[in-house]
Amino acid sequence: MADDLPNRPEPPLCIAISECLLGREVRYDGSGARSSFPHDLLHGLFQYRGICPEMAIGMGTPRDPIRLVGDVRAPQAVGVKDSGVNVTAKLAGFGREQATALGDLGGDVMGYVFMKNSPSCGLYRVKVYPHEDGRVTGAPVSRGRGIYAAAVVEALPALPVEESGRLQDPVLRENFACRVFTYAHWKKTESVGLTPARLIAFHSRYKYLLMAHSVPHYQEAGRLLSNLKSGFDARAATYLGVLMAGLSRPAARSGHANVLSHLQGYLKKQLDGPTRQELAQLIDAYRKGELPLMAPITLLKHHLRRHPDEYVLHQAYLDPHPGYSGLRRTL
Repeated sequence: MADDLPNRPEPPLCIAISECLLGREVRYDGSGARSSFPHDLLHGLFQYRGICPEMAIGMGTPRDPIRLVGDVRAPQAVGVKDSGVNVTAKLAGFGREQATALGDLGGDVMGYVFMKNSPSCGLYRVKVYPHEDGRVTGAPVSRGRGIYAAAVVEALPALPVEESGRLQDPVLRENFACRVFTYAHWKKTESVGLTPARLIAFHSRYKYLLMAHSVPHYQEAGRLLSNLKSGFDARAATYLGVLMAGLSRPAARSGHANVLSHLQGYLKKQLDGPTRQELAQLIDAYRKGELPLMAPITLLKHHLRRHPDEYVLHQAYLDPHPGYSGLRRTL
């Protein structure tokens, strides 16, 4: 592993967030939406940069609400009371501007949390209404994405994003934190200069974390890195896309158990038979749903303290969000 791979950034990390989720009164009715975000559960992990695209494009508050209408694949954002008000282009343009700013190499934003159900910021299942001659003509379908959020995600596909309501789920909450810290480490590595050696070192650090989330993405990443003699920049960019896409799949118990068994293998010469069997049984009990993830991880770390293995101890899998192992407590 390259000695010059930079250390992972420490919390709190900066993430962008829909401004209403900070409690600021920027919604169409002059209210905030602080209760929609699990502030207490994420205290200390992030620092927030609030953005309200509707305020940013000059809509003000209170204001006529907007909704998505038309084709789910390319909806329009129009006024509820006056469908002649169409802010689609303004929201999309502001999204592209923000993506450019957030994607700058020196930028400090490492993730984005969007407000659920919002026609500007919603990521999933936003209502889109059939529309003709300025009128809604039927029941909505919940398959849309907010105009602003869509523009940001399209421009920055590797940026970790999540929706406020989904962060109430402990699995999705831990997964988002995992992706944010991985992305932040990548950006820090990029900032000091990405080289083939650093890329290999980075993958060596994250390979088991990726394996836990998605074996196909783990295999694809390995193939990408098998030849870095030409087209390095393109391969590095593709690798980041594969890594973040794989990590966006929450790890299942079978994935965690598979990785834990791999890591246990590094200790097979140091542990006696009964001790190896104890750890294997703990991993199997976790896989069956009888124990939380922290049970086998804690025992594995105990053995690694007694029999240090530098390669395993450097694995991001064992500590994907430094100082916040409690995020895994209910997994």
